[in-house]
Amino acid sequence: MAERCRRIADAGVFQGFILAVIVLNAVALGVQTYDIPRDLNRALSTADSVFLGIFVVEIATRVAAYGSRPQDFFRNGWNVFDFVVIGAALLPGVRESVTLLRIVRLLRIVRLVTIMPDLRILLRAMVRSVPPILSLIVLTLMLMYVYGMVGWMLFGGEDPANWGDIGQALLSTFTMLTLENWPSLLEAGLEIHPWSWVFFVSYVLIASFLVINILIAIIINSLEEVHAAEREEEREERLASLDHGDDGDATTPARLSAIRTAIDDLEHDLETSGEPVPPGPAAPPMRRPTRGGRMRG
Repeated sequence: MAERCRRIADAGVFQGFILAVIVLNAVALGVQTYDIPRDLNRALSTADSVFLGIFVVEIATRVAAYGSRPQDFFRNGWNVFDFVVIGAALLPGVRESVTLLRIVRLLRIVRLVTIMPDLRILLRAMVRSVPPILSLIVLTLMLMYVYGMVGWMLFGGEDPANWGDIGQALLSTFTMLTLENWPSLLEAGLEIHPWSWVFFVSYVLIASFLVINILIAIIINSLEEVHAAEREEEREERLASLDHGDDGDATTPARLSAIRTAIDDLEHDLETSGEPVPPGPAAPPMRRPTRGGRMRG
């Protein structure tokens, strides 16, 4: 039974069907924001109950796939999120509150992240990249402040509209950071100081191009780390499923296939990371024959 539920939950058709139900749920929520006839509103409310029933069956199937250890379902944070979002609609008092019910129904759309692995990886990469991005923001603000003070000293008297105080100077440096309207600031600066182009060009090169490239590098590095973490989690799940072979949930060929796949993934990670792959067991040494033709021990 657990193996059958596992095949159903992992089937592409089943996941595509759940994805379509989530999209239909989102469309129904959007339609209900318009002034629609009462009959249509009642039909959409009935459809919402059908969607909820489908989601409950989906969660039950995924929990049953763990066989005699259903608690393992809650080891995955995404599974916990799905369970909470679906189970919240069944709590007493939620369906009686229109606002809470709409919030719970809206959260079902976020389940697209758990259904689509690419979205899940992107979201995890965004969360993982927050600490280095915060450091980059501090560096950018410091750069804007330094150039803002220099711009105030150079152009504050002649161009007070753009550089009259530190607040206006920071606003001008932020405008140049977005590469929006900075040629006009350059032209106004050239009328004041002929060598002011050094100030503007150096700021654009450092603040715009360098900062943007660092931001891209941070995101790419976070994506690679998340990809590696996802593969490691999949390996751990496959290996953990092998511990349930005594209850009949996994056959011997399936267990051997899971072990082989986990080993192949581990070797792939070692090769891509540049670390040497550990050699296999050494072959026994060759034995030379003695004069009498026997093998020497």
